[in-house]
Amino acid sequence: MQSTLPHTLNLGILAHIDAGKTSLTERFLHAAGVIDEVGRVDDGNTQTDSLALERRRGITIKSAVVSFAVDGTTVNLIDTPGHPDFIAEVERVLSVLDGAVLVVSAVEGVQAQTRVLLRTLRRLGIPTLVFVNKTDRRGARYEGVLRHIAERLTPDAVPMGSVPGIGTRDARFVPFTGDDGDGDGDGEDRGGGFTARLTELLAEHDDTLLAAYVDDPASLTYDRLRTELARQTRRALVHPVFFGSAATGAGIPELMRGVRELLPARRGDADGPVSGSVFKVERGAAGEKIAYVRMFSGTVRTRDRLGAAKVTGIGVFEQGANVQRSEVRAGQIGTLRGLADVRIGDVIGVPREGVRAGAHHFAPPTLETVVSPLRAADRGALHLALTQLAEQDPLIDLRQDDVRQEVSVSLYGEVQKEVVQATLAEEYGLDVTFRETTTICVERVIGTGAAHEIIDTEPNPFLATVGLRVEPAPVGAGVEFRLGVELGSMPYAFFRAVEETVRETLQQGVHGWRVPDCTVTMTHAGYWPRQSHAHGTFDKSMSSTAGDFRHLTPLVLMDALRAAGTAVHEPMHRFRLDVPADTVGAVLPVLARLRAVPHTPTTSGASYRLAGDIPAAQVHTLEQLLPGLTRGEGELESAFDHYRPVRGGTVPTRERTDHDPLHRKDYLLRVVRRTNGGGSKSGGSGEEGAAATAAR
Repeated sequence: MQSTLPHTLNLGILAHIDAGKTSLTERFLHAAGVIDEVGRVDDGNTQTDSLALERRRGITIKSAVVSFAVDGTTVNLIDTPGHPDFIAEVERVLSVLDGAVLVVSAVEGVQAQTRVLLRTLRRLGIPTLVFVNKTDRRGARYEGVLRHIAERLTPDAVPMGSVPGIGTRDARFVPFTGDDGDGDGDGEDRGGGFTARLTELLAEHDDTLLAAYVDDPASLTYDRLRTELARQTRRALVHPVFFGSAATGAGIPELMRGVRELLPARRGDADGPVSGSVFKVERGAAGEKIAYVRMFSGTVRTRDRLGAAKVTGIGVFEQGANVQRSEVRAGQIGTLRGLADVRIGDVIGVPREGVRAGAHHFAPPTLETVVSPLRAADRGALHLALTQLAEQDPLIDLRQDDVRQEVSVSLYGEVQKEVVQATLAEEYGLDVTFRETTTICVERVIGTGAAHEIIDTEPNPFLATVGLRVEPAPVGAGVEFRLGVELGSMPYAFFRAVEETVRETLQQGVHGWRVPDCTVTMTHAGYWPRQSHAHGTFDKSMSSTAGDFRHLTPLVLMDALRAAGTAVHEPMHRFRLDVPADTVGAVLPVLARLRAVPHTPTTSGASYRLAGDIPAAQVHTLEQLLPGLTRGEGELESAFDHYRPVRGGTVPTRERTDHDPLHRKDYLLRVVRRTNGGGSKSGGSGEEGAAATAAR
C-alpha cells in the first residue's frame, strides 16, 4: 500500500537585491509560530543569512532553507540571493521548486534582475506569486507599480487587493473579495473592476471561460473565478499580485493564504522509486561534504547505498530547523552525509521524468581574473580552497596554469570577487590579491581544416598515426567527435585517448580561448602492436601506447585549427536604457565609444528608451558613467545575449595553461620532461633525441 505523506510545498523567494526577500522570510516564520521575534537584516540576526559575511554586508550570498507548517501543509522555504553576481545560487534552486514568490519593491518597482527572474520562472513553468513589498516606505506607489509590472514584467498579473495609506507606516492590505461593487475602495470589488479584470485575464487562457463570459456572464461567480485563478496560477499562466510590508507585517497573512490556496502543494510517493536532485553542497566542520537534496519520489534511509557511497547521516528541515532523522521522504528537502564524491546537479536514484540533467537556465559567467596568494607558501592551500568553492558553485570555473603557477577563476562581477576574497580570508585563512578582471571570449571555427602525422615518418616522434579534420558546427551544438576510419583498425583505448585529448585541447584554441562548437573527424589512424623481446619483456620503444596518441593529438589538432581558421568572439549583452529625453545627446556618444550598437529608439512621455547590444566588457563602465550622464535618472537593464566576432583593433588572446602545441619545439621538450623519456621510435637518447630532431 502506498504511504500517504502530508502535503509539501517547496517555495522559493526570489527578487532583485534589497527588495526584502530575507525580511519576508522572517515574517513567514514569525506568522507560522517558528520564531518569537522577527530578525532584521540590518541587525544581522535573521534565520537564513547565517554566514558572517552575509550578516556584515547585509546581503544574501548563499541560498538557505527553512521550514514551517501552514494549515497541514509543510512549506520548505528557500531564500535566494538577489545580487546578479550570485545568480548561480538561484540557478540550482530552480530545479527543486514547486512555486515561487517574486518580491518587488513598492518604491523602486521592477528592476533588471526582476525581469530576468520572472522570464526564467515562466520559461520553466514554475507557478509564481508577486509580492510588492515596502508599502510603508515614503515614495511607495500602487498604480505606478502595477503599471510597471504590466509594462516591464508581465501583462498576466492581477492585483489581489488595495493598499489604503500606502507610503505611510499605517499602510495595510485589503484583499478584493468580489462581494459587492459599491466602489468605496474598501477592498471588496471596487465597482466591479476586480471581477471584470480577473474575468478578462482568465478568459484569455481558457476558451470555456471565454464562452461563458460572452454567453452567460452571470454564471461566472466569484467562487468559480477564484477556482479558475488557482488553476491557472498553478499552470504559471497568470500571476496574482499581493501588496504589503515585511517590516510591519501588513499583507503577510493574505500572502500566506495565497501561497496555500494558489500554489501547488504535493503529496509524494514514499514507496516509489528513489528520485531526488542535489541542489546545494557545503562543507561541514570537519571538511566533509553535506548534500542538500529535494526528494521527488521514494525514501532514502541512513546506511542506504547511493552508488558506491553509503549515507551516514540525514537531516530534514522541520519547523525552521534542520533536524536529524533516519530518513528523508518524497516531497521533503533534506541533507545527506557520507557522499564524498557528490556534486551539485547529481541525481539521487533515477532521474525525474522530463528534466534534462545539467541544463542551465542562466548565462555562464563572462568575466575572469587571476587570484594569487600574498604568501607563496599558500599556493597549494589556495588551489584546494578554490576547488572547494567551485564545488559549491558549478557555474564558477577554475583554470590551473601549471607553467606560471597561477589559478584563474571565472566570475559574474566585482562584488563576487570581493566575496571570494573575504571567504578565502575568513574560512581558509588565506590572504589573496586579484588581477584586473578580463572578459572571457570564445573561438569559433571559420572553415574546414585538416592535418595528419604518420607513424615512423618525420617530423612525428611518437608511435602513432593521427589525422583530424575540423569543421564548424551550429552555435550551441557543442563538440562532436566522429570516426572516419574503421573502429577495428586499432585498439579502442587509442581512439578514446584521441577523443579525450581533442576535447581537452579545444579548451584553448589558436588564440587561447575555448572552441565551443565544431565537428572533429578522425581521418587517419595507425599504431605499432605490442612488441616483446625474446625473454618476454615489453619493449616500449617499439610499441604504441595511449600516451603516444595523447601527445601527438594536440599537435595535429592545432595544425587543423590553423588551417580551418578561427575567429575570436566576445560576449555581448542585450541592454535596455531609459533616460530623460534631454540627456540623449550626452548618452549616444558614450554608447558609441563603448562599442554599443543601439537599435531604433522609442519615446515614452519625457523618457527616451534605447535598446541594443553592448560588449560585456563595457557594461560596468556604462553603469559607472550613467548617473552622471542622466542626473541619476537613467535606468539600465542588461543581460548576456550572444557572442559576436571582435571587430577592429587587436584580437584578444588568452595566456595558455597547457604545453602550447602551437610551438612544436617547446611543446616536445615539455612533453619529454613530463614523461621523462621513453615511447620513442628512435634508439639511443629515446624520445628526447626524437624531439630534438623533430624540432630542428
